[in-house]
Amino acid sequence: MSARTLPLLFLNLGGEMLYILDQRLRAQSIPGEKARKDEWTDVDRKRVMNDIITTMFNKKFMEELFKPQDLYSKKALRTVYDRLAHASIMRLNQASMDKLYDLMTMAFKYQVLLCPRPRDILLVTFNHLDAIKDFISDSPGILNQVDETFRQLIETYSCLSDGEFQLIRQTLLIFFQDMHIRVSIFLKDKVQNSNGRFVLPISGPVPWGTEVPGLIRIFNHKGVEVRRTEFTTDGNYVTPQREGSFELYGDRVLRLGTNMYSMTRPVETHMSGSSKNLASQAKTPCCFLQENIAPNPLAKEELNFLARLLGDLDIQKPTGGETGFRLNLFTTDEEEEHAAQTRPEELSYKVINIEATQEPGRRAELSRILGELEVAEPRPASAEKGEDLLALMDGL
Repeated sequence: MSARTLPLLFLNLGGEMLYILDQRLRAQSIPGEKARKDEWTDVDRKRVMNDIITTMFNKKFMEELFKPQDLYSKKALRTVYDRLAHASIMRLNQASMDKLYDLMTMAFKYQVLLCPRPRDILLVTFNHLDAIKDFISDSPGILNQVDETFRQLIETYSCLSDGEFQLIRQTLLIFFQDMHIRVSIFLKDKVQNSNGRFVLPISGPVPWGTEVPGLIRIFNHKGVEVRRTEFTTDGNYVTPQREGSFELYGDRVLRLGTNMYSMTRPVETHMSGSSKNLASQAKTPCCFLQENIAPNPLAKEELNFLARLLGDLDIQKPTGGETGFRLNLFTTDEEEEHAAQTRPEELSYKVINIEATQEPGRRAELSRILGELEVAEPRPASAEKGEDLLALMDGL
């Protein structure tokens, strides 16, 4: 497992989340002069995108994210994105949030599978960040935050070897291996089967720096080529014209990671047959099921206390009479309600509400308990990964 995988996973999934939210916000927006108080306008859309991107690229948050560490559990990472999606006036219910996370994960899983080289995962990340910069092109302050993350990516990953990138790709595929959600765009394009598994192409450009298959070279014991043999392939392979740019600005060449959503192309998700079977097998020794057990109340208190240890950071809430706008990722409210009722409970992500606001009574009690403890060593490694980052997210 690579300790350098988490930033790439977080940024790419975050990019996919922003693509989806932008598409849905545009689809549901009403011209400002015609909109009622509870309806979306383009001004609201821009505000939501700016707020989420500002939170996502917060300097302190990014510094914590880029520290070498193992991947978080699926449940912890899902909770981080729940916090991120609700960093503005937008509100999603459980069914829409589940659908949003399904679309995010399946899109990035497909991109990782199709990367010609493991190193190209970095180009996929750059494509996401390039698109995010387009969302906030009129906000110089937020642009500087994204550019700073760009520089951190280049500094951190440009020196890694191909073997290290292969380990990163393997770590990502292990994370995604139990996820087989069917997505309408993939099904219509025939790149996904009805069981939720992807169809990988056998044609197209070969990885940069390699040759089109069809030639075997035979060498003698002195390393001199003595004979060549050609063979035919079933695929139609071509040599790429140039390598994508790994600089702050440049042509990435690779299209993976660009925005695949449009106003005229609705996206639906469906549980695959294999996932339904997985949910019905309660005794299956699978971490995906184990992570959805009811949360331990003590763990919740630990997360609350971690938030306070970061300096009593205040949570920004809607001001004045704002109550937050509701966003529906389904075509109708009925579809959303049906999805919430039919989704297997084992596959729904239980989100823990972590209270990072100041509560003198509870804080005093926890402080008293802490004072009675003798801390002789760091917290055990068995504590769930992601708690520190979740606490930090609560304070942004």
